[in-house]
Amino acid sequence: MYFALFMLVILLITGLIWLLDLFLLRKNRPLGVDDPWYVEYAKSFFPVILLVFTLRSFLVEPFKIPSGSMMPTLLAGDYILVNKFTYGFRIPILNNTILEMNHPKRGDVFVFHYPPEPTIDYIKRVVGVPGDTIQYQDKKLIINGKQLELTFEDNYEYEMQGANIINARRSKEQLGDVAHDILIHDIPNQYIADSPGAKLLNGETITVPEGNYFAMGDNRDNSADSRVWGFVPEHNLVGKAFFIWFNFDKLDRIGSSIK
Repeated sequence: MYFALFMLVILLITGLIWLLDLFLLRKNRPLGVDDPWYVEYAKSFFPVILLVFTLRSFLVEPFKIPSGSMMPTLLAGDYILVNKFTYGFRIPILNNTILEMNHPKRGDVFVFHYPPEPTIDYIKRVVGVPGDTIQYQDKKLIINGKQLELTFEDNYEYEMQGANIINARRSKEQLGDVAHDILIHDIPNQYIADSPGAKLLNGETITVPEGNYFAMGDNRDNSADSRVWGFVPEHNLVGKAFFIWFNFDKLDRIGSSIK
């Protein structure tokens, strides 16, 4: 969000200088005299910044995955692209919807402004949409009273930053129309009292409020998600992740679609 605000400020400054020169300064400049340096810079940068700002605000925005909370689907260091218009066109910075289109569906991998601190962007998977009832028993999701199909695939080892090798079970989960891999650890989950995660562990059922979404990481036991900080409001949506365009350490991931 800070970067978008910075780009908007630079766009306004360069655009204002260009307009001032076009309608005022140029008329008072002697014929044959070169443009001042600040006018040259404004005329050069304004169209480029306008193009980049428009693309990032309304079409596609790049993101870097900072952690392993979405493993094995996304790895730390993946550079991804996010479709900004899938969930409607939004006013830059303010994030108010100006044209509604689709809404997040169960199984979507989506980027959103972190509810407790909206200047930070998070990426998780949509588990519950408005009106859904959510239960989580024996590390298995139950949505609207139906337990999701879960099939064990293999054992999975990975290393988290500052940690030793972690062992997990990789399983295939069928979430709506999306079949995707998740990681499950043989460790107990712990949440603060009255958090959604604590309620789920106590066997309670959570209902997703209207205009909100319940999000979880694919690395189920190593993810700070809706079980910790609550629901994702519609206003916080950024877009749907769809493509991995680079990873410096794992070149074979380049060009992979996100499911």
